[in-house]
Amino acid sequence: MSLQVEKLEKNMAKLTIEVSAEELEKALQGAYMKQRGKISVPGFRKGKVPRQMIEKMYGPEIFYDDAANALIPEAYSKAYDECGLDIVSQPSIDVVQLEKGKPFIFTAEVAVKPEVTLGEYKGLKVDKVSNRVTQKEIDAKLEEEQKKNARTISVEDRAVADGDDVVLDFEGFVNGVAFEGGKGENYPLTIGSGAFIPGFEEQLVGAELEKEVEVNVTFPEEYHAADLAGKPAVFKCTVHEIKVKELPELDDEFAAEVSEFDTLDEYKADIKAKIKEEKIAEGRRQKEDQAVEKAVANATMEIPEAMIDTQVRQMSQEFAQRLQSQGLSMEQYFQFTGLTAEKMAEDLRPQAVKRIETRLVLEAIAKAENIVVSDEKFDKEINKMAESYGMEADKLKEYMGEAEKEQMKADMAVQEAVTFLVDNAVEE
Repeated sequence: MSLQVEKLEKNMAKLTIEVSAEELEKALQGAYMKQRGKISVPGFRKGKVPRQMIEKMYGPEIFYDDAANALIPEAYSKAYDECGLDIVSQPSIDVVQLEKGKPFIFTAEVAVKPEVTLGEYKGLKVDKVSNRVTQKEIDAKLEEEQKKNARTISVEDRAVADGDDVVLDFEGFVNGVAFEGGKGENYPLTIGSGAFIPGFEEQLVGAELEKEVEVNVTFPEEYHAADLAGKPAVFKCTVHEIKVKELPELDDEFAAEVSEFDTLDEYKADIKAKIKEEKIAEGRRQKEDQAVEKAVANATMEIPEAMIDTQVRQMSQEFAQRLQSQGLSMEQYFQFTGLTAEKMAEDLRPQAVKRIETRLVLEAIAKAENIVVSDEKFDKEINKMAESYGMEADKLKEYMGEAEKEQMKADMAVQEAVTFLVDNAVEE
């Protein structure tokens, strides 16, 4: 095999790959062996027709497609390894010469990783995020835990109030006529949940047990049932049960039941510490996002279209895998949403560009700052992964190929570049 590399505009390159006539002949013979059982010629048993006879009757071109398909993957793979380019897209293949007795020549047009010119990336200004924990936030967490441990009790000595859970019968009428789907019996409803159309739940406030009340509402103009949209309706309702959640007392006993602490004060202190940890982590994420976004905005690069197309395909495949894990296919998703593959690709394109730009800039920063992941750091990360998988670190390393290890180190270097950006950012 011989290879010629031609640099094109906009970070594209053309590989011209030549495979010897001898290799082409082997591929043609392989194509004949593959197809001979499917070809019938009068006077010969199926599978016994000589290749020369088939080529005489149908032309040697009959085996060209299969021969090319057999040769291209291996030849391109060798060219990929030999060309010295950092290829970042699938190849666009074009056959230049395919003729029996001559070398097989084809071209592969590919995108090459673009050079990044970094702008300002040290001393970037990011927002200062407060880690102060307020009493209101602590009280909200306590109330949340109270609600989780609340017990439901029935109320019989008062009318319906906002926030109550009720069980009711209802039947709806438009112009005095009951309509389909407007009736319910022993229906559970939380007053104020917004589960029913606007105005319905509010008018149940004050309703007494086992006494019929009329609720007057108007269906929204965009209501899903066209025959009811925009029309006034009357619902006759009878509440059978009123239930409320009774919250436990906030005391040492409550703290002991819901946590590992003996006193309420200790429990509150723990809640405060955890909220602060969350705020610190969230603040760090915000700083990372801001610093990375500014570093990308300050850099310049020319991303080839083929690289974007490859990223869009990868993101589509990732999405399809997530759907599959939920028991859905892409065809079903398109049917439910009304989207098409083309529209989805168009929608993913801005995200793809952002993902590419971010990765390229962070890689460039890692290179500029000589950020290299040491074997010690790599092994530490492997140990973490192995622990999460429940296996030995040495076994995990054995299962990983060299390309996977290098990719993992590259990902770690990129994350260290993010850390570098934040550590060198200025809060304002």
